Amino acid sequence: METLCSFLQSRDMCQGNQTTPSEFLLLGLSNQAEQQKLLFVLFLGMYLVTVAGNGLIILAISLDSYLHTPMYLFLANLAFADISSISTPVPKMLMNIQTNSQSISYASCITQMYFSIVFVVIDNFLLGVMAYDRFVAVCHPLNYITIMQPRLCILLTVIPWVLSNSVALTHTLLLLPLCFCDKSTLSHFFCDLDLLLKLSCSDTMINKLVLFIVGLLVITFPFAFILSSYICIVRAVLRISSTEGKQKTFFSCASHLTVVLLFYGTIVGVYFIPSSTHPNGRDKIGAVLFTVVTPMVNPFLYSLKNKDMKGALRKLIRRKSFLL
Repeated sequence: METLCSFLQSRDMCQGNQTTPSEFLLLGLSNQAEQQKLLFVLFLGMYLVTVAGNGLIILAISLDSYLHTPMYLFLANLAFADISSISTPVPKMLMNIQTNSQSISYASCITQMYFSIVFVVIDNFLLGVMAYDRFVAVCHPLNYITIMQPRLCILLTVIPWVLSNSVALTHTLLLLPLCFCDKSTLSHFFCDLDLLLKLSCSDTMINKLVLFIVGLLVITFPFAFILSSYICIVRAVLRISSTEGKQKTFFSCASHLTVVLLFYGTIVGVYFIPSSTHPNGRDKIGAVLFTVVTPMVNPFLYSLKNKDMKGALRKLIRRKSFLL
């Protein structure tokens, strides 16, 4: 409680000295007026596709009792996280383009930063949880129902949300006492923690240290768990005698593996390669990939080649057509 009070006092001190702006300016992806309409149409289209695709997955899973299994429970959570992830930066970006404004209030910027951290972190953990589900299904198929009991599934669903909010809250509380002097321009389309730290005129050594350590743990632990799970899966598959059995098993993991490679590949490109090596705004492109493109692509990767999901979506479409 004392720590929180000291953070708020520091924030008040910055305001008293007029060293913290009441708003920030988001420069977006382009400052050329002729490209704004194209960006608006493009991102509006991607946003609607993402919300519709992931929304259909959640609806199909919730209405089809056949899909009330651990794998689809985790998938529904990932779909919800993807909708939330793209809804954090894109609506504000679209509104700024439409109103010819670049401003975002201090409170809105901090809130946007908080939720952007939450949904990046939770994607990491959910992908790890889904890898564990595939590991149990492939390596211990006879004990799958015994191991993946409802209590464990609920625990594996709740823990990622708790951890992701804890990480976001830690970074937010450390950011609150910082002052930003006269600088208020962010060369991005959303409030990114790393850019806010670079913008601050306060000492950000602790913030950067925590960002590095926590970021490293959040990225490496789930990835290492996913990697070890797939090593065990590959070993189990190689012991299968029939070629058809091997293909069927690999096929059941292909969608998840593709999402993992796409997600971690873009995060590495954005956060682990020095910004000086990013010509022509490659950091912005990478951010678009994991905040916009990945959530949009996930429903297609998980449904197009999944017979159960395609069947559930057909039932859902028929039900809607019948009601109409």
